[in-house]
Amino acid sequence: MYKNRLKPALEYYERLIKGGLSAEEAHDEMERLLVQIGFFQHERLIHLIVTVLFGLATVITIPAYMILLEPALLVLGGLFLCLLFPYIVHYFHLENGVQKLYLYYNELELLANPGTKKIY
Repeated sequence: MYKNRLKPALEYYERLIKGGLSAEEAHDEMERLLVQIGFFQHERLIHLIVTVLFGLATVITIPAYMILLEPALLVLGGLFLCLLFPYIVHYFHLENGVQKLYLYYNELELLANPGTKKIY
């Protein structure tokens, strides 16, 4: 997801803002970017839920193994832990990318409304 959609979008908006836009072009790009941000926010929410569930499953299986001494629980906890790390890395990239999109939106807003002061 990050390499296929978010990274190219970040590169596109980086080039777009550096390239200079008219106020009307910036306004049109703002509208397109808002739609993309909405998609990425939905993706971010889903990945947050999955990451938290894998974290909880990992945390629950370790004490369950200590109480029940069932080797299958230790294996299950190890599998959860192996899946949790990539989810955390992916969510980290997704979160940072969406934050950058917010900044690009703010930059486009300044280009679309030249008299606006930068407050961030």
